[in-house]
Amino acid sequence: MDGTDTAVLDVIVVGAGPVGLALTLDLARRGLTVRLVEREERRFEGSRAKGIQPRTLEVLDDFGLAGAALAAGGAYPPMGLHLGPFTKSWRMHATAPDSAGTRYPDVLLLPQYATTALLHDAVERLGAHVEFGVRAEEITQDEETCAVRLDDGRLLTARYVVGADGGAGTVRKAAGIAFEGTTDETDRMILVDAAVDGLSRDHWHIWPRTGGRGVAACPLPGDDGRFQIMIRTRPGDPVEAETLTETRLAGLLRRRAGRSLTLRDISWTSVFRPNVRLAERYRNGRLLLCGDAAHVHTPAGAQGLNTGVQDAYNLGWKLQQVLAGADTALLDSYEQERRPVAAQVLGRSTELYEGLRRTRPGRLTRGPGEHQLDISYFGGPLAPTDAPRTTTLRCGDRAPDAPLPRPTTTAARLFDLYRGPHFTALAFGARAAAAAHRLPRPATGAPLHRHTVLPHTTPRTPGEEALLGAYGITEDTLLLIRPDGHIGHIGHGTHVDRGGHPALFPA
Repeated sequence: MDGTDTAVLDVIVVGAGPVGLALTLDLARRGLTVRLVEREERRFEGSRAKGIQPRTLEVLDDFGLAGAALAAGGAYPPMGLHLGPFTKSWRMHATAPDSAGTRYPDVLLLPQYATTALLHDAVERLGAHVEFGVRAEEITQDEETCAVRLDDGRLLTARYVVGADGGAGTVRKAAGIAFEGTTDETDRMILVDAAVDGLSRDHWHIWPRTGGRGVAACPLPGDDGRFQIMIRTRPGDPVEAETLTETRLAGLLRRRAGRSLTLRDISWTSVFRPNVRLAERYRNGRLLLCGDAAHVHTPAGAQGLNTGVQDAYNLGWKLQQVLAGADTALLDSYEQERRPVAAQVLGRSTELYEGLRRTRPGRLTRGPGEHQLDISYFGGPLAPTDAPRTTTLRCGDRAPDAPLPRPTTTAARLFDLYRGPHFTALAFGARAAAAAHRLPRPATGAPLHRHTVLPHTTPRTPGEEALLGAYGITEDTLLLIRPDGHIGHIGHGTHVDRGGHPALFPA
């Protein structure tokens, strides 16, 4: 073969973990031509990242996958700290308050292999495919396109390339972007997916040990009795692949737990080292970074996978708009909105990891700060601080969910209106309804859906009062909800006719 694919794709995604799959799914449902390449021979089979935060469940809802995720996952069990004959129990994850406006107030226990399978199957249903066993060896770009040379000799060309290929990824190196931070080689943890006989599934078990050699076992969803087992090591302990035998790991578990347990049927093992890094930039021309390629965290707080999937959710619609003719500065807003989030998450996960190291119950509790429902892009390039606001919401804030006062056969809640790859115009009041009707429909890029939620702004029922209160509506108001569920524009009073930020749309 000549090794050259003459078709110019819209996007090439490198890396088929949850982040690369989520981005590919979003791009494919927008009708873009996308190729996804993955260096591994098959999809990931380990439990590694197992906590799905409420905001990520909302993203999966938009993809039509929340129901399947809830069916495949389960509730987090209470923590059980074993201290001799006593067990101290507590709940690690708090429930989001009603004021958060979400249908998914609890963190979902869903192993990474299950999340990957859900997203992969959804990608396949849209006609896109993962090319497994293919490595991107060389990536170049010019003013118009990017070229990706694969290890099988083929050359692919696309308008943009996105690296979702992890901390040692090829795309970031090709883009010449620094990856600043540290890796602690002295602090290591063995992770094992296996069945354990003799261990109850009613707790996430923790056995603290002096010298930092504790062990923990979290029951995974399913009827096969599997646990994710975490075994802390000390400098000098052997952790090479050939030493991670079932016999040795079973012995470690029995000794550390101090009880007769039988570990069997290992399906995955890995060695974790704390790696805390943040990319200097998220974009160099037509090369962009997403997920672990842009930021790596400790596993504490279940933040890494969630932050990466939300990176993809922020980036997908912006790529569509730019490919349709919007100013390429819209892609700069991706970094400007998401990098501060990663920096904050990186600091918080490091703080939580210190609590894990010291096995302190007070530091093993997770609250609303980890739910990622309060992430806002207010003050960023698409949501200036002087933009209009309601009494409760600002431009850039996440648009909360709420029941519709007048449900229809297709929509009972606001999120039913937002679901899909489109912008949503919400009108409250007669003047806002007329303004929404006058909004031009985009000729290209993401479509615009318009809805008159209420023809008045004085509540007449408890349901109307709750909705108007949640959105802070006190007068005729028109809101533009971005495809990623954040508020792109607020117009009310005498300025209800003003449109959204011009950078959002193709010229």
